[in-house]
Amino acid sequence: MKQRLTLLLGVFSVMALSNAIVPVLPAFAEAEVWLQSAIYSAYFFGAFVTVLPAGVLSDRIGRMPLIKTGLLCTFVSGVLIILFPTAIPVFLARLLEGFGGGLFVASALSWVNSRPDHKRLSGYFIGALNLGLVVGLLGTGWLEHSIGITGGVVLFTAVSLVAFLMSLVLNGNHVAPQLHANVPHIVKDYFWLYLSTVVLVGVTGVVTALYPEFTGESAAVLSVQIGTMHTATIVTSLIAPSLVNRPVPTIRIAAIVMGTAVMGSFFAPSTSTIAVFLMFAAIGGLSGFAINAQLVFLAETRLPQGAAMGLFNTSSYAGLALMPFFAGLIAQFAGFWAAFAVNAAVTAGIALTIGRCACRLPVPESP
Repeated sequence: MKQRLTLLLGVFSVMALSNAIVPVLPAFAEAEVWLQSAIYSAYFFGAFVTVLPAGVLSDRIGRMPLIKTGLLCTFVSGVLIILFPTAIPVFLARLLEGFGGGLFVASALSWVNSRPDHKRLSGYFIGALNLGLVVGLLGTGWLEHSIGITGGVVLFTAVSLVAFLMSLVLNGNHVAPQLHANVPHIVKDYFWLYLSTVVLVGVTGVVTALYPEFTGESAAVLSVQIGTMHTATIVTSLIAPSLVNRPVPTIRIAAIVMGTAVMGSFFAPSTSTIAVFLMFAAIGGLSGFAINAQLVFLAETRLPQGAAMGLFNTSSYAGLALMPFFAGLIAQFAGFWAAFAVNAAVTAGIALTIGRCACRLPVPESP
């Protein structure tokens, strides 16, 4: 029980802090769209380069040391943003925050997917993850006027400290079995599944990063709008474990609807406020179903879960690091219409490529 509570509070705080600057990105980026996307993507790039080594390492030395280190990095990064709230220091602090997030998420998901009740736990974990994203947005929006642009960072840095202190009392001697995964073999077998993760997770970051400058809304309004997407993911993450989620058909449906909703999110602000909420809810809700289908399938492959989750998180963070950054460049030089259109097409295209994934069970455990 202590492990579960610590991991859920930990992922909540890691994600809340990662999203705490989103509604106020223009203030950090001096209204430059490319710099705004770079600051947003820095966290995910840091996590991208960390999650696979962390996942593989967690199979060999255990998860708790990496979980504790990840939470400590998260706390330190928040302190740095509070002390140095300008573009370059925030960019570097976000990199450190990403390193910590990568260590934590890969190790925590490895622990979750190794448990007998992994279906229920993964639903709770993804739910807590997205709850952190929602509260991070809302907290920043509410605190901006009273404390300033770092108000949300102050709050969630404090929460990350609580999670870190809770992790210190966990028994660090629970070492995972000495598992050796054949990572190239896993990538070869499940390349198209992991590619779908890159795109279907990454496109949620695209709309999150583009909307502050695209609409010019206040931080409070943006936090509620974008928070709708993560709220929908929470709901579907809790519902999905009780459903039959075969990965290929689930991902195919999600890709088509999400691609349509991404394009719709470009037109929604000129249509109505309800349309904006509907587009974000569609993107977030289908993302939750797709992620759950991927996690449950990978858990049932009998692969070493540190490596399998390391690759899953590498794919997730690759999408969140690269897709918003390139979307920002497209918006800077070709306009927002082009940025939304390209990403909508790429997302819908996953409906075609996922058909190349065999995604069959059982899969022999790698030697």
